[in-house]
Amino acid sequence: MQGAAGRGGASGLAFLSQAGNRTQAFASLAGAARVAAPQTSSTDFVTTLTGIRYRVTQGGSGAVPASGQRVSTHYTGWLLDGSKFDSSRDRGTPFEFTLGTGAVIAGWDQLIAEMKPGERRTAIIPANLAYGSTARPGIPANSTLVFDIQLLSAT
Repeated sequence: MQGAAGRGGASGLAFLSQAGNRTQAFASLAGAARVAAPQTSSTDFVTTLTGIRYRVTQGGSGAVPASGQRVSTHYTGWLLDGSKFDSSRDRGTPFEFTLGTGAVIAGWDQLIAEMKPGERRTAIIPANLAYGSTARPGIPANSTLVFDIQLLSAT
């Protein structure tokens, strides 16, 4: 995965609550930016030194992966306006890559390196750790990206 940066918008991402009900919810984050975050507030997010914001939605166990390990993930990615641009879950096939080799956006390398197998996070990755000024199919240049990402395994 490699990313770009953002459009703020009033539309939201639809999520299923744990009870299976559709919900439209936003957390107000940094200025006017709005990000999908079911029934949460910006204080529920941890901010890394590089500016990635995340919250753990499911715990994991075991050791975090090391640079050079092959990792398997499931993810869904959205723009800030709620537009989904990609999903391994929709394809039914996990996304695999070698951690720390630049095979994915910098935000992913940083995020995955701190996750335990089985862990799932909602993450907000700023444009400079995504695709920056380069547009990608479905992702405008300078887009902040939102991911629901789960580390399945590391070998």
